[in-house]
Amino acid sequence: MTTSKRPPAGAAVLRPEITAAVTAALLQELSEVGFGRLSIERVARRAGVTKSAVYRRWDSKLDMVLELVTSALEQNIALPDTGTLHGDVRLVVTLVGRALTHPLAAKIVPDLLAEAARNPRVHQTLHDVIRSYQHKTSDLLVNRAIARGELPTGTDPDLVTDLLVGPVYWRTAVMRGSGEPAYLDQLASAIISAVAPGH
Repeated sequence: MTTSKRPPAGAAVLRPEITAAVTAALLQELSEVGFGRLSIERVARRAGVTKSAVYRRWDSKLDMVLELVTSALEQNIALPDTGTLHGDVRLVVTLVGRALTHPLAAKIVPDLLAEAARNPRVHQTLHDVIRSYQHKTSDLLVNRAIARGELPTGTDPDLVTDLLVGPVYWRTAVMRGSGEPAYLDQLASAIISAVAPGH
């Protein structure tokens, strides 16, 4: 006979709908006031919960933000096999462009990167989770292309990642431009020319 697990007597039960409300409120607050002016009190008020409900989940606003960022970036985003290197590259730059131009991300990402320059813990967390996600994506893309004969064995996935993300970040997050289809087609072709000149 099996028995269901119950939380220890006196332990707080974390209701998922409250966690979801707090997370949504945090995103809105981050986009509006930035990390520097972010407060547990403001997040709780926007979420319609008490401050103690937030503190039961996180010890500080930094813990709250870092867990949110880590969770978002560690989600496995499927990268369909388009069948060609150009198609895969075009898909990745499109996804990166969409992510960076999302109304919330467009405000939150630059703010957190600025905070990372001042806060070693923020810097280390962002570095670890971003590089982990990038490695997974670029390894998959590069290995597929090598198997198709479109890239030579030994192609550096880190170089491919830099070429995929760097130009899109510069255009959308820094210059506040758009990732129109013609530009993304051009960019995909330029990246392939750089990593596979004979292709």
